[in-house]
Amino acid sequence: MKDEIEYLPVTIDKGHIITIGERLYEQSIELVRELVNNAYDADATRVEVTVAPNEITVVDDGEGMDFDGLKQYFNVGSDMKLQNPISPKFGRNRIGQFGIGKFASLAAASSFELITQKGDFAARVVFNKERWMAEGDSWKIPLNTLKPDPKRGDGTTVRLIELKKPFKPEHVMEKIAEGVPIRAKNFSVFVNGYRVIAKTYSGNRIPVLHGTKYGIIHGEIVILPAYRASKDDMGIEVKVKGVTVRRELFDMTSWGKAPTRIRGEVNADFLPLTSDRSGFIEDSPEYESFAKAMEQTMAKVKQAYNQLASVHENRKASRALKEALERVHRALLLNPEFSPFGVVPVAGPQKEGIGEAAVEAPENQVKNGEVNLEELQMEAQSAEEESDSNAAAKEALERKRKPSLRIATPNAVVRRLKFGEAGVTCCLDHLGEQGPECMTEGTIIYINRDHPLYKRESKKKEAHILNIARLITQEISMMKSPENPRDAYNRQSRLLRDAFRDNNGSSR
Repeated sequence: MKDEIEYLPVTIDKGHIITIGERLYEQSIELVRELVNNAYDADATRVEVTVAPNEITVVDDGEGMDFDGLKQYFNVGSDMKLQNPISPKFGRNRIGQFGIGKFASLAAASSFELITQKGDFAARVVFNKERWMAEGDSWKIPLNTLKPDPKRGDGTTVRLIELKKPFKPEHVMEKIAEGVPIRAKNFSVFVNGYRVIAKTYSGNRIPVLHGTKYGIIHGEIVILPAYRASKDDMGIEVKVKGVTVRRELFDMTSWGKAPTRIRGEVNADFLPLTSDRSGFIEDSPEYESFAKAMEQTMAKVKQAYNQLASVHENRKASRALKEALERVHRALLLNPEFSPFGVVPVAGPQKEGIGEAAVEAPENQVKNGEVNLEELQMEAQSAEEESDSNAAAKEALERKRKPSLRIATPNAVVRRLKFGEAGVTCCLDHLGEQGPECMTEGTIIYINRDHPLYKRESKKKEAHILNIARLITQEISMMKSPENPRDAYNRQSRLLRDAFRDNNGSSR
């Protein structure tokens, strides 16, 4: 006796199809992006999105659909785009995969209306969620054949009717700019009449180009100027077929504030995606190859970022050191007896010190109580040139007496404070966190930029200048009489007070 074989029908619950569609999209606004990508896959050159309070309309001039195309369009889970990944007209890499986005649309609107035209065929389909669910096991959707409109031409119009929540046009534009191949040739998208433009960043640009056995990785990473730093949209956009799948920080999480200044995008069309297209299959050999290439890229980005940060910090440190030295020089002019370099001649009535050291202005260069700086500078330059040959031997001897400047790093900032013919050289350098706050060798003052107190005070401009001036006056005061620290401390206090005295005589 043979066993009788029975057959069980395979059924799919309609509500489950809609639920699957909903779960493919974390935000309902992404449905609009999906509709625009469908237009891209259909070789559209122009897509017009209209966002109204109660509905959204997406109109494209793509290839449209005939009757068989509509049947394919409503085929749940169709792999047609996977089997035909290249569009016929423009040769575009098609984005869509499973064709389930239209069902997800019913999570945001009560009806999904589609009007399409291809050649001499035109039709209208209304996909109403409530009516469709009420028909039980029937999976049929009503189709009305229309008279083709020659003025309209080929293309498709989709309307999401009776939205469950309103959409803001600016948010729709942001989502399209991020999730649509907006830079593609022969393709433009408009939202309420405004063209969607891809994001651009200004700053230091680092091109990305890697060849792997799975495909090409290409793109660009930008280091933004410091004033453009922001926590919004941090990371590198990783795109597949022109669509951002995910933002990645890679190893930037250990770079401190660096991610706030780094943006960009890389394209890797060969990366395999998860079913919801929100991530990558990370245990695949394709992703491993991508990760290895990006590790090399991010090492270059970090190196470039550190160089830019050093340049910025050096500029800031140089400005602070310059102002601090100017203030210390002014304080020494007010207190010449505190100078370890000797007393500098001070100009008489209606005369003033010029440049970094006090210089007496000749009578013929004082007009109406003011100094003719241009004439004085020219005369000083001429005098300097005449004395160069006579002073050569003296300078050679002086260099032997002075200690050589030891610079620990290439990022050292060096400036000289002249007081008469003497002075000190100030060097801001990286001496390590365990190194001294400052130290003096001969007439060279070293200030440690790695010292915790320096790091703290350098965050604000005024505190930065004050701290540098404090250290310089401290070392200069010790040069005057190192055997008596108490007197040195008192001199420093006086110099620091006068260094930050305003023109009206009050201390800042």
